[in-house]
Amino acid sequence: MVYHEENRLSPPRHPLIDRYGRTHTSLRISVTDRCNIRCTYCMPELDPIFFSRSELLTFEEITRISTLLVNHCGVEDIRITGGEPLVRKDLHVLIERLSAIRNLKDLSLTTNGLLLKNHAHNLMKAGLKRINISLDTLSEEVFKNLTRRTGLKNTLEGIESAIETGFKNIKLNALAIRGITEKEICDLIEYASSKGLLIRFIEYMPLDSDKNWKRGDVLNGDEILKTLAHHFGVVRKIPRPDASQPAEDFLVGDHKVGIIRSVTKPFCDQCNRMRITADGAIRNCLFSNKEVSFKTPMREGATDHELLELFATCISTKEKSHGISNEAFQPPDRPMYAIGG
Repeated sequence: MVYHEENRLSPPRHPLIDRYGRTHTSLRISVTDRCNIRCTYCMPELDPIFFSRSELLTFEEITRISTLLVNHCGVEDIRITGGEPLVRKDLHVLIERLSAIRNLKDLSLTTNGLLLKNHAHNLMKAGLKRINISLDTLSEEVFKNLTRRTGLKNTLEGIESAIETGFKNIKLNALAIRGITEKEICDLIEYASSKGLLIRFIEYMPLDSDKNWKRGDVLNGDEILKTLAHHFGVVRKIPRPDASQPAEDFLVGDHKVGIIRSVTKPFCDQCNRMRITADGAIRNCLFSNKEVSFKTPMREGATDHELLELFATCISTKEKSHGISNEAFQPPDRPMYAIGG
């Protein structure tokens, strides 16, 4: 089944602009809260509580809301997330439907890579344009300590498969955690450079289900830059072509490296992102403790216009910043795997 917009309804193009003037053109869609690893910075080791199948948005529902947001609200790019999105059966079918939406400029996927070897070909054939792959370490021991599972070999094979399939814009994401990442930085950069890939280091954020995050655990961007200068020499900043992009890019010798200072230098004033959770809630910020459900109204027969009004209302209440630097900051009730990256 392919969704077609209502013939009788032609709501005016209505950009999703919040009260601070930020226009939202980037959409993250979580397709599942399930994952095949148990990262310490995301999930509990034992007995995570997952949504039932009936609670998840169907591919038809995802396609419907995506089509509306692209064609009526100016959304330009969609990123598929999880959980681990590749555990969702027949994900390539959804990718094919989304890639057919007129006016959609970019369609990408974030994955831990463990299943990518078996899916890369179908994803590209379906129309996926870009892939981000999480890679915190090249050590199996460290991988097992972080993920509480084995599987580094699978991730590395998944990266190779994506390259061989022909994906041209593959990015590697490494979380920057004090006491762990310092020893990994140089090896990860050398590995990424040898494959012709960009690696980005992302400051550790308070999104773990165990609520163990501490500010002192964040290996910050300045510290990473000092390490890069010490090992590789001169570090030159590359001008950022798009202010809404969270990563700062640097030339480090012959290597290109990205740093996302989500904690120490947040980019909230240029944020253009919104999120849809796997169970059909709209979140206007990764760290928000408020969300608006559109799944129930949709299943009860809401019109396209009514659904778009829900999104407009949610975006209009977005806060000026995520507030991590504030003493009164409270992390979201949902952990990362239940929100979507």
